[in-house]
Amino acid sequence: MADKPTSSPRLQFNSALPKKELEKIRDNVSAIVVDGSHLWLGGDEGTSIHRMTRDASGNFGDHTSFELKGTLNLPGPAKEEIDIEGLDVDGGYLWLIGSHSAKRKKAEADKSDDENLDRLTRIDVQGNRFTLARVPIDGTATPVRQHGGLTAARLQGHATANLITETLTKDRHLGRFVPRVSPDGSVDGVPSKDNGFDIEGLAVTDNRVFFGLRGPVLRGWAAVIELQVAAAPDQTLTLDAVGSDRRPYIKHLLQLDGLGIRELVMHGDDLLVLSGPSMDLDGPVFIYRWKGALNLKVDSLTWNTELTKLVTVPFGTSKDHAEGLSVVTKTPLSVMVCYDSPAEARIDGRGVKADMFAIGA
Repeated sequence: MADKPTSSPRLQFNSALPKKELEKIRDNVSAIVVDGSHLWLGGDEGTSIHRMTRDASGNFGDHTSFELKGTLNLPGPAKEEIDIEGLDVDGGYLWLIGSHSAKRKKAEADKSDDENLDRLTRIDVQGNRFTLARVPIDGTATPVRQHGGLTAARLQGHATANLITETLTKDRHLGRFVPRVSPDGSVDGVPSKDNGFDIEGLAVTDNRVFFGLRGPVLRGWAAVIELQVAAAPDQTLTLDAVGSDRRPYIKHLLQLDGLGIRELVMHGDDLLVLSGPSMDLDGPVFIYRWKGALNLKVDSLTWNTELTKLVTVPFGTSKDHAEGLSVVTKTPLSVMVCYDSPAEARIDGRGVKADMFAIGA
């Protein structure tokens, strides 16, 4: 049985948004981070980031959108989405990460069987999804290209890959799943929603970056990748060597009993892990505490007995998919969860309701 939220704050979107644009943003929230009185939201549509401000009642409003394609010099066409799946705020920067996934065409009810069989063979990649980036936040809580000594930067990459995918293609566990584009334009690897490579979740402290994988899940084991980023002379980001063998990443496997990772949040030396299905399925969804995650300096395995289940998150049938998680207060600990494809009961006019859970320790 799901845990009951302590409250369900309302997120009120800009009243000037046309209905179609409102639904695109409101119904596709896939990443959040609370920073003081502000709530930042990312979605799996478009190339914008969104900011709200908390009011005296605990709800969030004053919704403003910020376009990122110019700030980050995205490699793909303007119409391509970043597919933002993780957000964090650290060191004066707003950090974001795209899914880095390949995409299989959907079958559609208005198409013939032959058309749908053909659609299900088509796999493509979109260059803007290959994004790990940081953007300075100025004194007015606005993402800008430069603020003081801080400069917007994106991890080195192009329209078909970046340093993450180029590096992990060689990994003995994950390599076969990572999308790769051949010279003829065909895509190898496994698409997202097929237990394929799909980044969800981001946690950052200083130059240490952790991201979670919704997929692949390897015989019940989900993966978290740790990077150490550095600024390159051309105002991009590059990867430093980490770990005992001086690779550019450290790999942590968590025994989540078949679930993948939907979000990561730091709490002291621990990581809070929002887990859910790797495939196109509903629930179950849990929040776990991964104790001492920041103290691990080499590849690791963490068994389910070493993970503490904190919250059983509600979910619906084809609705209410928990994807966003953020700490709201650290002592006592409380967290906010936001949902992709919200159920009708969550939609409140031009707003949508999130959930707050008190964890306490």
